[in-house]
Amino acid sequence: MGLFKWANDRVKKMSFFDVKLVAIAGFFIGLILVKLVPSILNISGWWFVAIVVLCLLRIYYVILFKKI
Repeated sequence: MGLFKWANDRVKKMSFFDVKLVAIAGFFIGLILVKLVPSILNISGWWFVAIVVLCLLRIYYVILFKKI
């Protein structure tokens, strides 16, 4: 069994609440990184916006355009 198949099987067992807990954990990991590396705050905010848009492109594609 490949790594991606194993991961997909595990993710399918997660509820909406579990997914939200993962998102909240990711948010707090980001806060910890900013606390440990304060120079991250000196980066232009537009870089963060660009990274968010790039990360959401696939999600929007799957939601809006991908056929089942």
